[in-house]
Amino acid sequence: MLVVGDSLSAEYGLKRGTGWVPLLEKQLSDEKKNARVVNASISGDTTSGGLSRLPALLAQHKPAVVVIELGGNDALRGLPLDMTEKNLSTMTQTAKKAGARVLLVGMQVPPNYGSAYAATFSGLFSKIAKAEKVALVPFFLKGVADVADPVANFQADRIHPNEQSQARMLANVWPELKKLLK
Repeated sequence: MLVVGDSLSAEYGLKRGTGWVPLLEKQLSDEKKNARVVNASISGDTTSGGLSRLPALLAQHKPAVVVIELGGNDALRGLPLDMTEKNLSTMTQTAKKAGARVLLVGMQVPPNYGSAYAATFSGLFSKIAKAEKVALVPFFLKGVADVADPVANFQADRIHPNEQSQARMLANVWPELKKLLK
């Protein structure tokens, strides 16, 4: 299994081994799933960066499953959404052509980006998943960022989830990921 993500998957600001990806490895072991996880996530990565790295990662690791958790930094930087969509679509197609099953992990942006931008951004994940017929987690930070008082779920920067939120993030990913492991 290959995870291609940004700081949310790269354990930014967390003690090593406490992020959702190491928790996933433990879950796989606990459930006796024979799967090795390669976390190729880089803090600050965009869909352009992920797209440029993906072919080499696929060739090196030959994953059966690819988890794509990118796009948040594109939105935070105000990059054109059509570029983000094209990059995610191409990543999905590339992984599928390499024989991998794909899980696309969706994100949302804060409301201060404007309702039109926010709706278009969050909608592009389901649009790609439907068009490419791949699995989707609609909102990676469900139960973390969309609660009444989300501040307690984040590090001091209010961008990156804290250690206590990592299990919830895994819980958001696991149901869809588990289906791909069968």
